[in-house]
Amino acid sequence: MLGTQIRPARPDDDERIRRFLIRLSLHTQSLRFFTGLSTPATSLVRVLLAVDERRDALVMTLEGEIIGHAMSYRGGVADVEIAVVVADEWQGKGLGPHLIDTLLFRAAVRGAKTVGMDVLGENRRVLRMIRRLWPDAQMKVTSGSVAVTAMIQQAAVFAEQRSGATPLTV
Repeated sequence: MLGTQIRPARPDDDERIRRFLIRLSLHTQSLRFFTGLSTPATSLVRVLLAVDERRDALVMTLEGEIIGHAMSYRGGVADVEIAVVVADEWQGKGLGPHLIDTLLFRAAVRGAKTVGMDVLGENRRVLRMIRRLWPDAQMKVTSGSVAVTAMIQQAAVFAEQRSGATPLTV
């Protein structure tokens, strides 16, 4: 994680996010988007970079290239719905949880108390992480995916135990 930086997504990240998405394996694309992406549509890129009063988006960069992306949307079943993806070669190194911590910190500052996410049932790594981070999370299996709802405060305790860094630096 040394040398990585987490920052809010910007409109000028469009080509960087496009390159990031294309470099993801078909398996990783499917786990995040529930489908593969050949060429990311302009509308998808725009949604992934949107930051406004209802949406937040973060990118994790290394030497100027995006290696992780996290986004949230206020509304839905929980106060905030989130989605995260990390480049294949960086998976399993703690970047996903760090992106989640930062995203949820920002959501909590805006008043969110609950977090929700949809996880593909075969995404065992993420389901294990959820059970570890939110042991009291409610999980409901529907049509091959798992709808997860948890309290953000539990994630904040985890974040405080892991890092003394500011939310936007690693």
